[in-house]
Amino acid sequence: MSAQVIAPVPQATVVFPLSFANILIARKLNYLTTSFSNPFMNKKMTLTVFTSLIATAIFALEPPPVGSAAPDFSLPDAKGETHSLSQYKGKYVVLEWFNPECPFVKKHYGTDNMQKLQKEYTDKGVVWLTIDSNAPGTEGNLTPEQAQKVATSWKTQQTALLLDPDGKVGRAFGAKNTPNMVIINPDGKIAYEGAIDSKATPNPADIPSSTNYVKAALDQSLAGKSVSTPQTKPYGCSVKYKSS
Repeated sequence: MSAQVIAPVPQATVVFPLSFANILIARKLNYLTTSFSNPFMNKKMTLTVFTSLIATAIFALEPPPVGSAAPDFSLPDAKGETHSLSQYKGKYVVLEWFNPECPFVKKHYGTDNMQKLQKEYTDKGVVWLTIDSNAPGTEGNLTPEQAQKVATSWKTQQTALLLDPDGKVGRAFGAKNTPNMVIINPDGKIAYEGAIDSKATPNPADIPSSTNYVKAALDQSLAGKSVSTPQTKPYGCSVKYKSS
């Protein structure tokens, strides 16, 4: 079957044949309909992930290659303070794309998995920047006040929660999903890009048996070793970018 033709969006390309997308969606929906015992949660979770998978299968932003210089940016945090990537040169920086309504994000925050990672590595001097690139009026977009409430109620441990409602930073890094993870080394180059771990499901029970790519990449980097898995395919809900 020929690839589905969609009107172009900035820095987006159609990369998957429709048949591949259908296979991917069918597999995920089969998992979702058998993994949750509550019928209401089945329908709600399936609808959310179905919509996400359609968007992810059709569009793919191209991230900068691993080893290339990370695009510089400046964004305000939830408290109005501006953070620039260049101000953290000389440190390891983690970028984490965020949507508090996404079940894949809730998987990691609801179990404190993400908070523990944030604290472990910020305690070691790593800068952790969580970024919300969802457009106003879409799922996951946060006002500064909402962002502060989420950070407080979820007890997040990142350096800052940054707001990118225009999606410029998300597009510059080719961020496709929430969570989408990037690690930048002290030279300002991308050391890792992709998924947080090896099990692309919203099921919290999968966390203990998964390989955490971000943790592995940070541990190897901080030990002066090369990253054994520098790039993986991200998973999660699609980032809801502002229309051009």
